[in-house]
Amino acid sequence: MKKLSLIITLAYCLLACSQKNKADLLVYNATIYTVDPSFSTVEAMAVKNGKIIAIGKKADLEEKYTIKEKLDAQGKFIYPGFIDAHAHFVSYGLSLQRVDLNGTNNWDEVIERVKAFAALNKEGWITGRGWDQNHWPVKEFPSNEKLNELFPDRPVLLTRVDGHAAIVNQKALELGNVNPGDSISGGEIEVKNGKLTGILVDNAVELVSAHIPSPSPEQYKKALQAAEKNCFAVGLTTIDDCGLSFNTVDMIRQFQSNGDLKMRLYIMLSDEKANYDYLEKNGIIKNDRLNVRSIKVYADGALGSRGACLLQPYFDKPGWSGFLLSSPAHFDSVANFISQKGWQMCTHAIGDSGNRIMLNIYAKYLKGKNDLRWRIEHAQVVNQNDFHLFGDYNIIPSVQPTHATSDMKWAGDRLGPERVKGAYAYKQLLQQNGWIPLGTDFPVEDISTFKTFYAAVVRKDAKGWPANGFQTENALSREETLRGMTIWAAKANFEENEKGSLEKGKFADFVILDVDIMKEVPDKLLEVKVWKTFVGGEKVYERK
Repeated sequence: MKKLSLIITLAYCLLACSQKNKADLLVYNATIYTVDPSFSTVEAMAVKNGKIIAIGKKADLEEKYTIKEKLDAQGKFIYPGFIDAHAHFVSYGLSLQRVDLNGTNNWDEVIERVKAFAALNKEGWITGRGWDQNHWPVKEFPSNEKLNELFPDRPVLLTRVDGHAAIVNQKALELGNVNPGDSISGGEIEVKNGKLTGILVDNAVELVSAHIPSPSPEQYKKALQAAEKNCFAVGLTTIDDCGLSFNTVDMIRQFQSNGDLKMRLYIMLSDEKANYDYLEKNGIIKNDRLNVRSIKVYADGALGSRGACLLQPYFDKPGWSGFLLSSPAHFDSVANFISQKGWQMCTHAIGDSGNRIMLNIYAKYLKGKNDLRWRIEHAQVVNQNDFHLFGDYNIIPSVQPTHATSDMKWAGDRLGPERVKGAYAYKQLLQQNGWIPLGTDFPVEDISTFKTFYAAVVRKDAKGWPANGFQTENALSREETLRGMTIWAAKANFEENEKGSLEKGKFADFVILDVDIMKEVPDKLLEVKVWKTFVGGEKVYERK
């Protein structure tokens, strides 16, 4: 009788198990921030075919599902995969193969790094990026005499940290046929005492950079895989790459389809006719890894190189107000064309004049409330009379918190004590639509997601300066910041129904941390490390 009872019990268990749904992965023993509308937390989630099929209690999920693999999160903290709403992924990858000039303390240090790079890379162009004269004892642009002396026969182009200025040597100037007295719309060729200094600003940089040979597909793949590895290590699972050519998009599509690239990318095509033709021919490109539906336009330059277009002259350069990179008529024609196609327009605008011009052009075509999600990238300096335009026309300010903490030491010098109050005003911008996407603009800034979080919440730099924070009335709360790095960034990409929160039916893109960034002591946030990163339920990074 006992034997029969055992057989019946076993049969019942087998039948029950056979009737259970199957899951590929169960993650449990965690505090999971779902970032759903109620900002709820759960202890476990089940994943199948790369998507979340259930969240809740471990016991309930085990009862409901037959599970192939289990992951004990060991009491750690899980968040949706971070989304960088404004970056330059391809440029970052290529920069890893060039001279890294970030963090240089003076021009002599730049020269030493270039010499070391040239000794190991003996042929071709010498390129690098990351110098910033605003962090040097002498806060002026350098000149190229030393580069000319060291590299008389080898072209050199070293891009400023913001990508809006560069210094080049004489050989590079010769290749670009740049001469004293030349001028270019939307750019500046610096001359002192009748001689070229090698400093080129905004559109002038292209006179030389156009002569740099393009990397091979194999070099691109190597660069993007290196970039992807570093991005996964900081918990990034989707990146907005702002301004690529259609050729690069096709190459990325091939890498992704071959399995060579796993990062999800939202790509903005740059403002060039060939790219408009491509998007018009192909339509919106959308799959699980790639989304191409927008055009990236540049209104003006950067504040650091005084290329941002201001309503009134620079506080530290009387008579100079910066410039637009194209005419208002061009921006208007672009907005008109994009509005007819139903695409998304994303415009780099830094100065208060650049922002005002673009906001008014947007308003002309958006015609009031809408869900087209046209974006202003950076929205860095906004006149107090113009903030309401973001809300009136549902224009999305896409901002980068570390810009505030990188620029704060000198932004007041550029803008003066009153105008700077409308700069890096993230809280005021958030209030216009009730949501705001956050990014980094890497490689202009560090790729670190935790520096983004810290800068947004605490408004200090990585050294904890200033003691009381920078214009803290525009700090964001921790919840607002996390939403800005996840669900709001997804919404800016029209992807809020598939990612940005850990809810049933969405991609299983998530990051596991040792500490709770929602409660961690502020100054410890910069010490946070990622334990594991998952994309579509697949582990793509694990800390060794």
